Amino acid sequence: MLNKLKGLEKYMNRKKALSPFVLLGTLAFAPLASAADVVIAYQGIINPWKRLIADETILEKATGLDVEFRQFDSGAKVLSALASGAVQIGTAGSSPIAAGISQGVEVDLFWILENINDAEALVVRDGSSISAPQDLKGKKIGVPFVSTTHFHTLFALEQFGLNENDVQLVNLQPNAIAAAWERGDIDAAFVWDPALGRIKQNGQVLITSGELSRWGKSTFDGLVVSRDFAKAHGDFLTTLVSQIAAHDEAYRQKSSTLSLDDPLTQDIVKVTGASAETVPSVLALYDFPDLNSQISTQWLGGGAAQALKFTSEFLHQQEKIPAVLPDYSAHVTDRFAKAALSQK
Repeated sequence: MLNKLKGLEKYMNRKKALSPFVLLGTLAFAPLASAADVVIAYQGIINPWKRLIADETILEKATGLDVEFRQFDSGAKVLSALASGAVQIGTAGSSPIAAGISQGVEVDLFWILENINDAEALVVRDGSSISAPQDLKGKKIGVPFVSTTHFHTLFALEQFGLNENDVQLVNLQPNAIAAAWERGDIDAAFVWDPALGRIKQNGQVLITSGELSRWGKSTFDGLVVSRDFAKAHGDFLTTLVSQIAAHDEAYRQKSSTLSLDDPLTQDIVKVTGASAETVPSVLALYDFPDLNSQISTQWLGGGAAQALKFTSEFLHQQEKIPAVLPDYSAHVTDRFAKAALSQK
């Protein structure tokens, strides 16, 4: 049963900043009463699995369990709800997942919903005299501090042979970035839509998060599950990832011709509140790993754990978590993706 919360958060307004995770000792979430067998937390991200959320009976018929979906406006809140037992499965970005695991939340990452890929990019403004990475030296770069793009900005500078002291990093939220761009106050920015689309109108993409991910430090959105639920409901999780993989594949087959009145587009609009006109273009910016990619060393086979460690080191450097775990692989599992693949 879809929980129809008032004021569905629109995709274009979703906050991607890496909010400091609420410490377990001060959790404000109390489990909400629910008759459902499983409660799944989701966010307003545009992706193909929103079809399962638009019609929860698809998953209920496939698993025999009563399913409830609840919308949250940040990954940090999803991890808090998982820690409190309010939900059993949830969507979160790589940073809140890393923060939650670092602070002892008993969850495992079991599916990569999307590689952020080209949905976040470093753009240089026309007229800024930046034509190569080295030209960034001395320039003003707008970026929301302690965000996925802040993480990737510092990594990009490192790859370019620069450090943050070689540039002027300006802490700006997306709307402020777009305004500063139009005034000419900044020379470059690393941000996401809708600000990304606005600054691209008179700027050039220097590098994307997708390219930086391929260089070794990924950012992604994933599904995490409470360990207690996973122990008791492995078949449900296998079916869930099978269903998500099938919807991702259906999208890939028609990605170049996806229309505004396609059922996928309309279901995404129904669940997220996004305008139909934005759905095809935003979907195209992401990469949705298939089952084989999920279990590969790039993702659940090793890369995701490494990404969580890198992200945790960044959060620790920014004083958002007290410590970094020596290893994150114990909190990443490919068990259910492998089971789903074996059933194909």
